This record gives sequence, structure tokens and C-alpha cells, in this order.
Amino acid sequence: MKSPVSKRIILASNSPRRRELLAMLIPDFEIAPVRDIDESFPPETPPEEVAPYVSYKKACGYSDLVNDNSLLITADTVVIVEGKILGKPHSFDEAVTMLKHLSGRFHKVVSGVTLTTDKMTKTFSCVTKVHFDNVPDDEILQYVEEYEPYDKAGAYGIQEWIGCRGIKSVEGCFYNVMGLPVNKLYNELKALQNERTDT
Repeated sequence: MKSPVSKRIILASNSPRRRELLAMLIPDFEIAPVRDIDESFPPETPPEEVAPYVSYKKACGYSDLVNDNSLLITADTVVIVEGKILGKPHSFDEAVTMLKHLSGRFHKVVSGVTLTTDKMTKTFSCVTKVHFDNVPDDEILQYVEEYEPYDKAGAYGIQEWIGCRGIKSVEGCFYNVMGLPVNKLYNELKALQNERTDT
């Protein structure tokens, strides 16, 4: 499959899921070495704007890798339930608490993506609405114990057992819930390539 852009693509992400998803779009890309990027955000930031804000901060932290023949991709994903952001859990108990809070409720998954070249930086976001079924406490405990979802926002992976068992419906991009809105990303890359062709 031909890449939608002619530039060398660099993905700055430690997420194996983002790497897998990008590989579905682009056959050949590079992975930037992991850096310790400050992912904090101002407390007054609206929840829906946190992911794009952090993806932009990540882009700034890797901007030295960009030259006239490269395009940098950075991304961030958050889960929002009842106006509260759920990040990555830091412990077994925190993961269980997050999943209990998601059980039986709707929540939003918001991903922010930033594209950076030597001439421009563009940030966009994608929102997916997810409806969780009621999941019994014993099944939540079993999932966390077996899958250890500590690297996932909201403490779950939609592609794992909990997604098959617990998610009643998804409104919007399925892949966005995994961490990368591939359809929107593809269209943004194509638009960027067309802009370069037209100029």
C-alpha cells in the first residue's frame, strides 16, 4: 500500500497499538526514541481539549527530529466520563475503580493528533462515544488481573476481552478508541500532500 504522503514519516509514540494502527495506513515509517515529555495541562483546560493540547506538547518535544523531508506524528488519547478525565491507571485498585465508574455508562474517547513538518504544525481531534454495559465487579477484577491495562486510558482496551464483553455500542471511529483515528489521519495526510502538490 502506497503512503498517502511522500515525506519520511516519524511516529513519536510508545504505544504498540498506535504503531499497529499506523502500519495499517503507512507501510514504512520510523519510530522516534522514547523521550520523557511533560504531559501536564492547565487545570482550567476543557476535558475535550486535553488530548489535542498534550499531542501538541509532545510534538514540541520532538520538533528537533523534523527536517524538510520528514513529517512527525504525535498523539494523545483520553477517556471522559461525566466530565471527568480518566488517564492511565497507576495501580490495580485505580484500574478497578475506573472500570466500575465506566460500567453501565456512556463515555467519550478523545484523541488529539499533531502533524508537524518543517513548514507547519496542525493539530486535530476525534471524538468517539462508547456505551459500556453493566459489568459485574468479579469480571472487572478478573480482567484487570489478567490483562493489566495500566498503559491504557480508562483502564481498558476495546480490542481485548472487556471490549467484547462490556461494550454495547460505539458511535464514531472504532480505532480512535484504540488510540489513533486512522480514517481522519489518512484524510489529513492526503490533504497535506495535495496542498504540497498544488503549491
